[in-house]
Parts: sequence; structure tokens; C-alpha cells
Amino acid sequence: MSGAAVAAAPPGRTATGPAAGPWLLGVRHHGPGSARAVLAALRAARPAAVLIEGPPEGDALLPLAADPHMRPPVALLAHAVDDPGRASFWPMAAFSPEWVAIRWALDHDVPVRFIDLPAAHSLALKEPVEGPERAEEAEEEEEVTPVVDPIRVLAGTAGYDDPERWWEDVVEHRSPTGGADSGAPPSEGAPGDALAPFGALAEAMAALREAYGDGGQPRDAVREAYMRIQLRTARKEFGDGVAVVCGAWHVPALAARTTLAADRALLKGLPKVKTDLTWVPWTHRRLARRSGYGAGIDSPGWYGHLFEAADRPIERWMTKVAGLLRGEDRFVSTAHVIEAVRLAETLAALRGRPLAGLGETTDAVRAVMCEGSDVPLALVRDRLIVGESLGEVPDTAPAVPLQRDLTRSQRTLRLKPEASERELDLDLRKETDAARSHLLHRLRLLDVGWGDPVAGRGSTGTFRESWRLRWEPELHVRVAEAGVWGTTVLTAATAKAASQAVAATALADVTALAEHCLLAELPDALPVVMKALADRAALDADVGHLADALPALARSLRYGDVRSTDTAALAEVAAGLAERICVGLPPACTGLDPDGAEALRGQVEAVHGAIGLLDTGAEPGTGLRGRWDAVLHKLAARDAVAGVIRGRATRLLLDEGRLAENEAARLMGLALSPGTPPADAAAWIEGFVGGASGGGMLLVHDERLLGLVDAWLTGVPADQFTDVLPLLRRTFSAYEPGVRRTLGELVRRGPVPEGARRDAAPVTGGFGPGLDPVRADAVEPVLRLLLGRPPEPVEAAV
Repeated sequence: MSGAAVAAAPPGRTATGPAAGPWLLGVRHHGPGSARAVLAALRAARPAAVLIEGPPEGDALLPLAADPHMRPPVALLAHAVDDPGRASFWPMAAFSPEWVAIRWALDHDVPVRFIDLPAAHSLALKEPVEGPERAEEAEEEEEVTPVVDPIRVLAGTAGYDDPERWWEDVVEHRSPTGGADSGAPPSEGAPGDALAPFGALAEAMAALREAYGDGGQPRDAVREAYMRIQLRTARKEFGDGVAVVCGAWHVPALAARTTLAADRALLKGLPKVKTDLTWVPWTHRRLARRSGYGAGIDSPGWYGHLFEAADRPIERWMTKVAGLLRGEDRFVSTAHVIEAVRLAETLAALRGRPLAGLGETTDAVRAVMCEGSDVPLALVRDRLIVGESLGEVPDTAPAVPLQRDLTRSQRTLRLKPEASERELDLDLRKETDAARSHLLHRLRLLDVGWGDPVAGRGSTGTFRESWRLRWEPELHVRVAEAGVWGTTVLTAATAKAASQAVAATALADVTALAEHCLLAELPDALPVVMKALADRAALDADVGHLADALPALARSLRYGDVRSTDTAALAEVAAGLAERICVGLPPACTGLDPDGAEALRGQVEAVHGAIGLLDTGAEPGTGLRGRWDAVLHKLAARDAVAGVIRGRATRLLLDEGRLAENEAARLMGLALSPGTPPADAAAWIEGFVGGASGGGMLLVHDERLLGLVDAWLTGVPADQFTDVLPLLRRTFSAYEPGVRRTLGELVRRGPVPEGARRDAAPVTGGFGPGLDPVRADAVEPVLRLLLGRPPEPVEAAV
């Protein structure tokens, strides 16, 4: 919503006369200038009641605003009881006019009420949204900015090309009585002084509405009819001494002369749903988006500073910026602060502004403190201009049982929700860290995305987990939605897992769910999941589906060992899947197109890793591992198998020591023989040394294989070289730059003649036939230094 802080009198009254109500205080939502103006008007007029644009169902929650544990930014959350995804937020910051009015009324024992269209109607009118857009839809409040932006129109009329800069000049940098504002809170004054400047802007809004009608939002007529009815009711109860705080766009409609019957006619037949409301924490970052009253602001942190600064706001702001940059180890002195303030004030004077605004302070910070760089300036913009503040709500606020259980768990486990993103490393051998892991995995199962797992930095073992945590306000909606599954996080996750197991049709989905149940420690859901898994596995004959399902089962067994979970039934299913894959994989690898061959290559790799987890204790060549080795040998030797799969099977056997180097060289020689089409040979090379498999280092250390590749490559006919070039480029571009450089040096040097001294060759020549003690001894002191070992004592000569 838009418009300046205005007060318009109903027809028959004048805004410049004595303090005669009701007072319609039109505001820009989340505007500190509007907040100061509203506070000055309330202090001067001393109304008998305060009416605020907002859902009337929230009246019972208004006293919580005075709770000492309530800290803005916060938001009223309304959601449909039967469809929690149908929700709306009404955010408020410390500098929001509505919040200031609520706090003033509570502090002075003045009745305060919400008068907007009830959430029961607004949520019923809102179309539900499915899919990824759901959270974005949920955080948009019913009142959206009109298609015609009044601030932009007024700014253009005043000769400004930037509506935000115009707003700062005429409102944020002016006191309620029109003078230059130092940031100090308004003092007590005469009602006429506090209300006098507002009439002109009320007339401006009336002119805009006369020109543009409803501004492209026809639903506003229904909302304004309800607000007029509530205003009439309040005047009957309290007399004319009533103050209304609403978006300035609505002021002319509330001051218009209409009949009660006409307003009721507009409300007749509105749909209705049962709703619940509560207070939830909000963030400055969310205020910077187009949400909540449709008044997204670009700089909530800056606005909060303007509202809170007792005096000298520019000097105080520059001090904040200097503190932030110093905390990031940048050299910023007191002289930098003084010079930045002077530059900002000079820029404001040159640009004809009453006070340095955000543009001037940002330009000064960039020039003086950031040395012209936008990199540290981005940090200032993220941490200060937007800000990372997360509000707090008292425990006495209503909440669904699931939210209360989650809050208790967060406190018990010392996992405080934070608006800023942070990394969390867990050691699952510790009881508290294991419980944290279970909670985060359960929330992911419930689609409450508070944390995302990331690759661990310090360990790749199963005892370590790393998470990236960030609490977003819309997660409260997700928690409310998840409340249909249970009253605690554990029971809700268990019920949802069991339901998903019954409904799942794909085998891979069930195996992934089994893995999730183990990670989240949901023992009561495992029997249902295991039954569904056994049923799907018995009926699915597609080798690709079985190959997709096996890795998750293998990981589940591994996690079960770490978490001391009984996974005997899971092991039986996994073993059965592995046996069926060994039987069905060789026929499935023939007659494939390139895309199908590439997909199956990835499945072969995944199955290879899974069998390694399932059969860790077997002797080489025996058990499940032996049968899998036999499958790989078949794949590597069959000409009918796609080249990329044959190459990968050969490489897997070589890495596991199941294939002699001479045999690997023989298979490569066959694959790269002149009779093999170049495209098939290139595919074999891609399978053998492509991707992130370390194939580059294999070629560096085995010059026989490198020589075979080099000989084949130089023998590809010119008319066919362009056909295989894209595949070869993809293969070798994945190598590290150092590996590519070393391969180039080896190829340029050529093969080392038989019998030549290896120490005469460059270091990049690979491994020699034996250990060179002289060169090894030369490296030992460096290794001792790197490892922190003391030098080896030198024996005294006899």
C-alpha cells in the first residue's frame, strides 16, 4: 500500500480545525516517517479508541504486543483450519505505524481493534496454490499494491524519477510538523499541529482515486465496506474520538458518505472458512520483499535505524557500518567515519535533499570505507541495509500442538531458529548431536525445510553430518500443515512416512523412504515401510528400477549400524535385489542408445558402491562380491555392450584389483583397435578414464595406457575426428588443470626408451620400475617437516 501519513476528516469537518474526530490516519505500511507521524497524532489527539487495518480475529492477540518477550519484527499468521496451506501474514516491524499505534493504545489503556475484512473471508477468497509457489503465495497478504502506485504518481508530479527518494525527502526526513527531522521522537503538541500537514495528502489520494478508480484491485471495495461498518460501530460505542490507522489509499473511501445498507450489500454472500490466528516471528529480509500489506521495502534495516536513532542518524549509521567492516578485518578508522559523514552531507546538499538519505550514505561508504569496491558494500547491504533481525514471540501466544513440540525440542537441543544461514556439524556418536540429526531429518520428512544436509568438511565417515540451517517465517505455515499428521514431531513424521509407504508406487521411492526412516529414527514406521518395500521389490522386474533402489538400501544398512538399529529385514531385501541385478544386468546392457548407455553406466557405478557396502566382510572372489565381479568381467568382455559401460566395468575391476594391468591394457587395445568405430572407441575411453574417477592420474602413472590412447587418437581419420571431439573434450575437460598439463608434457616428451634411466626423466614421468633410494631420501626431510616430526638423528661415525 502507499501514500504519505495523512489524516482526513469526514465530510463537514476540516483537518486544520480543532481536534475533532474521527481521525483517519493514512500511512505507508512499514514507513518510519508514517510511524512517527501516527505517534505524534495519537499523543496530540488522545483518542478514545484506536482502529487498525487488520483481521478482526486477531483482536484477542493484541494484548500480547505488550508482552516483554514480544520483539518485532513479528507477524499475524492466519490459516484455514482445514487447509493450513491457505494462509496469510500481516507483518509488523518496530517502525510500522500499525505496531506503534497498537503499543500506544496498550500503554495508555485505550481500546484497540482490527477492522479489516475478517481472515475467514479473505482466506476463503484466496485461491489455493500447489507446488513450489505455495510458500510465496502463503506469505502474500490480501492487500496488495494497487496497479496504480500512488507514491510513484505523486513522486512524478513533484519531479522525482525515484519514488523511494521522494518518499524519504517528504516524509522520512521531515518531522510530523514539517521541519527537518533529526531522528528524535515527536514531542507532545497541539492536535492541530500534529494533524495539519495530513489534509493535503488526503486530498491527493482522493484525486488519485477519482482519476484511477480502485487502482486495479476491485476487492478493495469489499474490504473498505467492512471497514466503514466497523468505524460506524466504534463511533456509536466511543463517540467521534476514534483514530483509524490504515493505508493512505483507503482514506478517501473511509471518509466517503455511504449508507449502511449499501455496505452490507457488498458483503452479502462472501465465502467463509474456519481460521486460526497467532503471532509468529518475522524477519527484516522478508519485509524487503513484496509481502505483507503489499508494501515490500528495499531497506528495512535502514528504516529501523531511522526510527530508532535518537539523534544524528547519519553519524550513528556510519558508526554501525564501520563496526561491521572492522569485524570483517577491514581497516576502518575514526577518520574514515568522519570523512564518510562529510561526504554524505555534501552529496545531499549537491542533490538538493533535506538530509542525506540511503543513496548518499551508500555512495559515501563505497568511496571512503570500501575504497570504491562493491564487494564489502554488498556485506553492508546484506547485514545492515536489509538486516538479519528475527523477531521473538512469547510462549503464551497460541500455536498448533506440533509447533509447541518443535519449540520444546529446539530449546532442549539448543537449536535456536535464526534468520541468518549457518553451518552445523554433528557427531552422531554424541547423544545431543544424534537427537539434533533425528529432529532435522524428521522435519525434512514433514516438508519443514529448516535444514539442508551438505557435504561434511572434516570427515566423510558415517558418524558425521553437516547441515545448513536457516529459519524462514513461512516455515510456520509448513508446521501448521504438518499438524494434520500428529501433535509431536515424532508421531507426525511416523504417520506421514507410513502413509507415503502405502501410497508409493516406485520401488526407488520406497527405498529412499526406508533410508529416511533410519536417518530420522522412526522405528514405528519401519515395519510398514519394510512391508511395502518387500511387496514392490517382488513385483518389479525392471533392472534399472532395481539398480536405482539398491544404493539407498545399502546406505540404510550402513546408517543402521551407526545408529544401532535392527536392519535384518532390510538386509534380506537388499541381498535379494543385488542377486536379481547380477542376473538381469548383462542382458540389459546391450542394444542401448547413447543416452540409455550413459544412464545405465551411472547405475552400474551406484550398484558397485552399494555391493561394496553390503558385502564388506567377504573374501575376494566369493559371496555377493564374487558374483558381482563376474558380472563386471562379462560386461567388460562383451562387444555387444555399449562402449561406455565396457570401459567403466574395466576400470572398476582394475581399481578393485580384480583385473591385472596387462589384461586392462589388452582390453583397451581391443577397444581402440583400428577396426573399432571411432565413436565407440571414444565412448570406451569416456567410461574408462572419464568423469571424476581419477582417470587422469591413472594415465599419468601408467604410460602404457597413455600410449594406447595417444596412438589411437593420432590414428583417427580426419573426417571422423570432428564426430568424436565433443566426447573427448567432455572426458578430458573434467581433469584438474595440473593433470591436463602433466599429460601434455608426457605426450610431448614421448615414451621413455627401454632401459633408460628413470631419474633422467622429468618428475612428471610417472612411477619407475622400482624404488630409487637416493631420490626417496631427498624427500624425507620435507615430509618430516610437513608432519611435524623431529629430524632423524644422524649416527656418529665410528
